Amino acid sequence: MDGAPSPIRYPWEDPPAPGDAVEVAEGVLWLRQPLPMKLDHVNCYALDDGDGWTLVDTGFSTRKSVAIWEDTLAGVLQGKPVRRVVVTHHHPDHVGNAGWFQERGAELVATRTAWLFSRMLQLDAQDRPAPEMVTYWKRCGMAPDVLAERLAERPFNFADCVYPMPLGFTRIRQGDTLRAGGRDWDVHIGHGHAPEHATLWSRDCDLVLAGDQILPSISSNLGVYATEPQADPVGEWLESCERLGGLAHDGHLVLGGHKLPFTGLPARMRQLIENHHSALDRLHAFLDEPKAAGACFQPLFKRRIGGSEYGLALVEAMAHCLHLWHEGRAERVLRDDGAWVFKAV
Repeated sequence: MDGAPSPIRYPWEDPPAPGDAVEVAEGVLWLRQPLPMKLDHVNCYALDDGDGWTLVDTGFSTRKSVAIWEDTLAGVLQGKPVRRVVVTHHHPDHVGNAGWFQERGAELVATRTAWLFSRMLQLDAQDRPAPEMVTYWKRCGMAPDVLAERLAERPFNFADCVYPMPLGFTRIRQGDTLRAGGRDWDVHIGHGHAPEHATLWSRDCDLVLAGDQILPSISSNLGVYATEPQADPVGEWLESCERLGGLAHDGHLVLGGHKLPFTGLPARMRQLIENHHSALDRLHAFLDEPKAAGACFQPLFKRRIGGSEYGLALVEAMAHCLHLWHEGRAERVLRDDGAWVFKAV
């Protein structure tokens, strides 16, 4: 209803400064690392194990981030060692410094898929876009001027911002329990934003370490990439939200990978589901004539997409078009220029 108070609440108005921390619960510290992009931060969490720390997510690997970690270790972490690093998923803002901590004796804990993706992508450095990537961009209907720019420049490489990862990790999977910070945490796996994304739910029902699977005020990117060009992350996301939503209580404090910790989790899970169903309905109506994913930004995002956002918008548009195709709500045909064009059924 208009004028109704939002069910989402933010117990802290301000995030910790780099190198500082906010205690969000006994034995649980909220930290931040800067990112060189529009979403200019990632949240990390330190769980006090008495003689050391368990760290959840690590930020990009840069000289600046390493300097911040060194200050943090000597300061708010009281000089105690990081004995274990839990990586929620394989994206570089979360796994970037995991190898740096491993070199210093920390155990790396991750899902098998997160670790395998991290290792694969780190070893796959390219000076120019791979042919498979170029073909995929064309399948998405990438704007010709953007395509020309990308063909002439070095692409983003995972290794540019992820510290070399030593061989070996400890696997977690659905149904496992982890002891950290004086609590038992149940592992629940989500999909869509990243394959086999780990979330940790404390047994006393007060805390959720959510990574990017559950964020309060932004929607996690759901993208299809050249590694699996017919994937359906939107379908996987909706299934995960329905399943994880069944665990949610109003008393949960959610500690996400970005933005602020929040309460009101059941309502937020409903929002995450409804937002994508609404976007899919708008897209279905928009596809009354055949269109490539690159022409579908307006119904999905309802705003102009700038240059720095174009890549993520393109793979998310493709994901939503493919979901309609997988569901039988759209058909697709390969256009003469190499783009898949989708039309509502």
